[in-house]
Amino acid sequence: MLIAEDLLLLLYDDETGKPITGSPGLDYALAGAVLIELTLQGKLDITGEGTGEKPGRLKVLDGSPTGDPILDERLSFVVDKPGKKPKDQVGRLSKHLRDQLLARLAERGVLEADEGKVLGLFPVTRWPAKDARHEAEVRSQLESVLKVGTAPNERTGALIALLSALNVVPKVVTDAVDKRALKQRAKEIADSDWAAAAVKKAVAEMQAAITAAIVVASSTAAASGSS
Repeated sequence: MLIAEDLLLLLYDDETGKPITGSPGLDYALAGAVLIELTLQGKLDITGEGTGEKPGRLKVLDGSPTGDPILDERLSFVVDKPGKKPKDQVGRLSKHLRDQLLARLAERGVLEADEGKVLGLFPVTRWPAKDARHEAEVRSQLESVLKVGTAPNERTGALIALLSALNVVPKVVTDAVDKRALKQRAKEIADSDWAAAAVKKAVAEMQAAITAAIVVASSTAAASGSS
């Protein structure tokens, strides 16, 4: 499973098949998960200070295919337009990504495509869980890190950082008594040294991009509501 697939399973309610958070934050988080995955695989890096390159830019280390069509499509986007900041790429990277991931998870029998209509008129598809065993393992790892204090691996650390950026950790780990402490623990993990420098840079850039997307969406909604 990709980090983006694990993230998507966590962000969809198993029973209702509806997302627990809205767009564009959810879609940007999925795109961020793909960039982190490509960084973990040594395909991408983010330029730093003192390298002779503009800092904070996506850099292609290896443009060869990964063997995963979803990753390869996004890698090709970066190969075509290298040197951009991650936040300037996530919009393009997120296009159709959620639909592709949902369809693939349904093909694997992990989710079920439940088609219906809203008000009897508008078609809508819900994605309830069909086989939640993998998601249960992911949740177990999250809870071990967030509630027990286990050190995270790179994949779990990335998931927690993305969930923290979306501000949905208490919606994912729902049985925590102290939700404020849970959110603080998630933030501490996001900021700690659980990953290689390249991955940490990618995670930090993705957190910033997700936060910016949510702020813009909230501002737009507020402006629309007051007009």
